[in-house]
Amino acid sequence: MTTELRRLRNYINGEFRDAADGRTIDVVNPATGEVYATSPLSGQADVDAAMEAAAAAFPAWRDSTPSERQKVLLKIADAFEERAEELIAAEVENTGKPVALTASEEIPPMVDQIRFFAGAARLLEGRSAGEYMEGMTSIVRREPVGVCAQVAPWNYPMMMAVWKFAPALAAGNTVVLKPSDTTPASTVLMAEIIGSIVPKGVFNVVCGDRETGKAMVEHPTPAMASITGSVRAGMQVAESAAKDVKRVHLELGGKAPVVVFEDTDIEKAVEDISVAGFFNAGQDCTAATRVLVHESIHDEFVAALAKAAAETKTGQPDDEDVLYGPLNNANQLKQVTGFIDRLPAHAKVEAGGHRVGDKGYFYAPTVVSGLKQDDEIVQNEVFGPVITVQSFTDEAQALEFANGVEYALASSVWTKDHARAMRMSKALDFGCVWINTHIPLVAEMPHGGYKKSGYGKDLSAYGFEDYTRIKHVMTSLG
Repeated sequence: MTTELRRLRNYINGEFRDAADGRTIDVVNPATGEVYATSPLSGQADVDAAMEAAAAAFPAWRDSTPSERQKVLLKIADAFEERAEELIAAEVENTGKPVALTASEEIPPMVDQIRFFAGAARLLEGRSAGEYMEGMTSIVRREPVGVCAQVAPWNYPMMMAVWKFAPALAAGNTVVLKPSDTTPASTVLMAEIIGSIVPKGVFNVVCGDRETGKAMVEHPTPAMASITGSVRAGMQVAESAAKDVKRVHLELGGKAPVVVFEDTDIEKAVEDISVAGFFNAGQDCTAATRVLVHESIHDEFVAALAKAAAETKTGQPDDEDVLYGPLNNANQLKQVTGFIDRLPAHAKVEAGGHRVGDKGYFYAPTVVSGLKQDDEIVQNEVFGPVITVQSFTDEAQALEFANGVEYALASSVWTKDHARAMRMSKALDFGCVWINTHIPLVAEMPHGGYKKSGYGKDLSAYGFEDYTRIKHVMTSLG
């Protein structure tokens, strides 16, 4: 008996549509490795239609009052809560994530973040009006930038979509959003929910592959391109956007250092770091993947971390005892496996280092020690459930190792010495520094990095302001 595949569709100008030329992509459930749906492989005609719809809807949405936009976003948040079970089911099929953790760790922050931006819509700040030249009064206007082309990643398809559309809509922009080709299901469902609340053309979803995203970024209509993805993808977006001087917002890779000093509570640090490193199968740009431990506690820490990894469980979405599900796709499994296969002779796999089962893309919680600063696995993002451990001698060397990568998104320091924590938080060249914790995020605080981790901020008032432009208006008093 053949099971009919689910048919996902684009959402353009208030209606669901197939790709104009009928092309599709198979969508695979990573927990089973089996195709469960087809998704449009959108081309230029689909991108043109979505951009035209967003451009047509922009003037009215731009001119709506902040309170009107706030009401819309609050309705979206309420609707997400009401249809949480549907969203969870779609996301689990997208990603293979544990059902219980998706319900507890993703839906509540998503709803909270939408409500935060609903409030932010009414709190845009600027300089007060004043006379900076005799006989002239100046005012500053904050305005939406226009149509926003947005590309979301596959590691958190729902939440990263929220991080993109919520500030954009709150500021008065219209949106064309593309989900990853491996995880379109939850975004298409979100389009159904949002589309029932916003005017047609304000929010559009175009499914497809890299070429679809490229067509969106290169399209003349958008005033801004926003992407969460790999460094390679971000560089391509920046290059494409430069051709017509589009504004660009990039949240790219990470290689977070976790600096553990000798006065740390080892038991607590290991417990928290193992969760922060393995959660979501390590498919998180802020994951605690690169641990730097003072030489005096190195061996004890590694043994404890290896034990924690051995006790961490991965498995099917309905198993309530698992911390994480599969890697997202076959290519990602190949990438993670390749890093372990290519380890240098001086490295030691303390735990894991292998695939789990032959169904789906599961990989064991892995700890690797004995590494040097210039090793491939230290310098490059693995994006899997792999934690590396290095030893350092003093604070200066810890900083040298921590800052000695091309990424600069997130980091953490573990110590009871307040002055040392403050020195480290100043010197660490990362967009976020956690002290005695790793990975918590709140809507009110900015998230974003430096160097090859990109630029621009998500969340917070800073992220909201990224979706606005500044205009100076001067008037004569004569």
